[in-house]
Amino acid sequence: MTTTATLGEAEFATILRRYNDVTERLKRSHELLGQEVGRLRDEIEEKNQELARRERLAALGEMAAGVAHEIRNPLGGIGLYASLLVRDLGDRPAQLETARRIGAEVRHLEGVVADVLTYASGAEPSRQPVRFAEVLDSALTQVSRRAQDLGVEIDTDLRLTGIELLGDAGQIERALLNLLCNALEAAGQPGRIWVRAGEDRKDESLAAIVIEDNGPGIPAGHLQKVFDPFFTTKATGTGLGLAIVNRIAESHGGGVIAGNRRGGGATFVLLLPKLQ
Repeated sequence: MTTTATLGEAEFATILRRYNDVTERLKRSHELLGQEVGRLRDEIEEKNQELARRERLAALGEMAAGVAHEIRNPLGGIGLYASLLVRDLGDRPAQLETARRIGAEVRHLEGVVADVLTYASGAEPSRQPVRFAEVLDSALTQVSRRAQDLGVEIDTDLRLTGIELLGDAGQIERALLNLLCNALEAAGQPGRIWVRAGEDRKDESLAAIVIEDNGPGIPAGHLQKVFDPFFTTKATGTGLGLAIVNRIAESHGGGVIAGNRRGGGATFVLLLPKLQ
C-alpha cells in the first residue's frame, strides 16, 4: 500500500513538472509572438507612412508639372523679347543692363521649370552596363570650373574605378552632379569634398558611393526632410536637387541616405544596383 502511494506521488510530481515546463514554454512563445507582432505592427506603420509620403509627393509632382508647362510658353516669349532688347539697346548702357538682367532671370526660371519637369517625369531608367568611373569623370568635368572658383578641392577614391553599375548612365550622372553641386555649396570657400566607395553593405546587390564635404553639416531636424521636393534652407535654389537624386536612386531600386560626417560636414550615400 505504501509502495503504491509512493509511485502515485512520483507520477503526479512528474506530470506536474512536465505541465510547468510546457506552461513556461508556452509563456515564452507567447512573449516572443507578442514581440514579433509588435515589430511587424511598427514595420507596417512605417511602410504605411512611407507609402502616404510617396503618394503626397507624387500628387505634388503632378501639380508642379502642370504649373511648369503653363509657365514654359510665356517664359520663352519673355526670354525672346529680352534678347531682342539686348540686341537693340547697344547705345543705351543703362537700359541694356536692365535687359540683360531680365534675360538672366528668365534663364534662372527656365532652370527651375526644367528641374520641376525632371522631378515630375519619373522616367523609367534604361538599364545598361555603366562604368561609374566614366560617369564620375563627366560630372567632375562639369563642376571643375565652379570648384576652382570656390577654392574647393575634390578628392576621389581609386576604388571607384572598379565599380560597374546596371542602370541609366544619364540619370546616374544627373544624380551624382546634383550631389556634387550640393557639396560645393555646403563646403564653402575654401573647402574640401571627398568622393569614395562605401563599405560593403548587407545588400550585396547595391554599390555605395559616398559624397562628403567639410561644411556645416545637416541639422538633426532636417535629416528627414532634405529629400522632400521644394525643401531648402538656402536663399536661392528650388529645393529639387536632392529630391531628384532620391527619385533617380529609388527608380533604380536603390536609395540615398543623408547623414553627418564624423569630422564635420555632410555625408550622402548613393546606393545603386551593381552589374551582376
